Amino acid sequence: MRRQRNRRLMVIVGCAASLWLSPASASAAPLEVRADHVRPGRGWIRFALYRGARGFRHEEQAVKVIQVRATAASVTAQFDDLPPGEYAVIAYHDANEDRKLDLRFGMFPTEGWGLSNNPHIMGPPSFSASSFTVNEQGSAIAINLRY
Repeated sequence: MRRQRNRRLMVIVGCAASLWLSPASASAAPLEVRADHVRPGRGWIRFALYRGARGFRHEEQAVKVIQVRATAASVTAQFDDLPPGEYAVIAYHDANEDRKLDLRFGMFPTEGWGLSNNPHIMGPPSFSASSFTVNEQGSAIAINLRY
């Protein structure tokens, strides 16, 4: 009986220790992203989160994409359980709901768009101009959409 109780106690302590020492649970942080200057109406505001310059601007290579209805001048999305590090976000108003940022001549956005850090850019946006740090406590950023 005593041996069985000790074995149970060891299993419980082992499980608790593995949860406490788990890197995912110890360092997972939320990121709140608010898109401002939205023209409320049809469609979605899509938030594409990137970690690193590789694949930046290619939504299919984003870490995660969240979409929120474009019903107000400001809309918010939250990315949960992110490891601390450098990230960038591209937000755009997918008014026609085709799940892509529509471009004229392949380079000029025809829908509202914005980048983390709200950089003033000429030409294609870079990860470095848009990157920010998510720390262990979590982070919050605001992106101004441009139409």
